[in-house]
Amino acid sequence: MKTKQSRNDDGLAAVVPAMAPPVVVRRRRKPLTWDKVSFFAVFLGLPLAIYLLFVIWPFIQAFGYSLTDWSGFSPTQNFIGFDNYARIFSDDIFMKAMGNNILLVIVLPIVTIILSLVLATMVTVGGSSKGQIKGLRNSSFYRVVSFFPYTIPAIAIGIMWGQIYDPSGGLLNGILTGMGLDQFKDFAWLGDKNTAMTATMFVIVWGFVGFYMVLFVAGIKGIPAELFEAARIDGAGRLRTAVSITIPLIRDNIQTAYIYMGILALDAFVYMAALNSGGGPDNSTLVMAQQLFFTAFSKGQFGLASAMGVVLAVATLIFSGLVFVINRLTGGDKDVSI
Repeated sequence: MKTKQSRNDDGLAAVVPAMAPPVVVRRRRKPLTWDKVSFFAVFLGLPLAIYLLFVIWPFIQAFGYSLTDWSGFSPTQNFIGFDNYARIFSDDIFMKAMGNNILLVIVLPIVTIILSLVLATMVTVGGSSKGQIKGLRNSSFYRVVSFFPYTIPAIAIGIMWGQIYDPSGGLLNGILTGMGLDQFKDFAWLGDKNTAMTATMFVIVWGFVGFYMVLFVAGIKGIPAELFEAARIDGAGRLRTAVSITIPLIRDNIQTAYIYMGILALDAFVYMAALNSGGGPDNSTLVMAQQLFFTAFSKGQFGLASAMGVVLAVATLIFSGLVFVINRLTGGDKDVSI
């Protein structure tokens, strides 16, 4: 052992052992065994291969087709570069459809999420302001009734509401005229460009508000009741409690719901096709997915339709990215302590 000499306060010399250098212990890498290799192959390699084959590869194929004039049935594909993209961005009908999709992206998620939050709050913590924190009376019944429209297939919802909106024998006009509103006799809700989009958006909101209400109910149930009781003692009203406690603590649920509703709004093909298969009056309800379908299967221009699909996919990715960026900029990445 090495030693070194040092002096104390009295000037006396003392011999103390020197500090030994730290010993670096290198961990040996364990050799790969058949168990490890098979585990990675089955639980990582196989799902990754399936994802690449059925998700990524079709996107690559669609982009490749968008650079050709392929008709969808001919064996030849002539490379034309980005001419298809130049055509769709100079096409007034496609730009109209894109504008309708943007309107849906702005309106549908906001309206659906606000209504779902209100309903979820009512059935969980919207009961009496005295005693135990609880929802409205018979809240379980309201929860089931609100969720019921989501269990109906989208095409069935579209056909059903198409009959309700029927101008001659529809239920809606019958109720309104029965109430003395004769101006709604034979009123074409889906045939008037001023009401077609609004009527269609109402149907979509009606079909999804119950599902997201259940999603938010699950999030609110995870919040300790003591927080709501403390807010009640401090004199916070229902709106203040929702803004300061409920929304911050279920922010991840709200972000997920917003992204899903935005993706639905960018598609919306089934609802639009069921309610207004031709795009509505003056293309007021036409969306990009419908125009893609018409271009591919009615006009036989699969190369041009593939370009529309690529634009739709890129728009969806941009929307999702914007939601994540806005959530981060507004403090959504910070953990909320309970």
